[in-house]
Amino acid sequence: MGKPIKVAVLALVVFVVALPLYTAKNAFAAADQLEEVSKEQTKARRDEKLKALERQEQMEKLRRDQESSQAQQELQRLKQSKPESSQAQQPQAAQTQQQLDQLKNDQQLQRLQTDQQINRIKREADPLRQQQQIDNLQRQQRIDSLQDQIRRNQTQQDLDRLRQPQHNLPIR
Repeated sequence: MGKPIKVAVLALVVFVVALPLYTAKNAFAAADQLEEVSKEQTKARRDEKLKALERQEQMEKLRRDQESSQAQQELQRLKQSKPESSQAQQPQAAQTQQQLDQLKNDQQLQRLQTDQQINRIKREADPLRQQQQIDNLQRQQRIDSLQDQIRRNQTQQDLDRLRQPQHNLPIR
């Protein structure tokens, strides 16, 4: 065998042996890139969920503040519009005012707690744990929203009772 043929055969052998290694290296690099992209997408989805939670909390805050303000204004109107029956309704009006104040305080505390939870979730390093915390916070927000709705309904019922003419109030 001539020297050029030996070199060609040796080059062919090196090429045949190296090709799978080169292909495997590229496959591993592609798999690493795919995994990295997947991690980034997952992180982006979690970040978007956190932003959505923050937006939802802000909307809830605005809605609660608006409803609370409306109830407060209605109570003030009722206190001012019925001076003749205010003596009989004064305890009920005071109780309703106390409920409104407590509702405002509870909502403010709830907002602060939610903000703290969101900040803790943002600092969580483990993606799976972070997702679990996001899910738990969403569940808790739904529960809190329903409880707030119940309290607002109770306060509204008290305001409606105050609005009724004096002769419709039960005698004690």
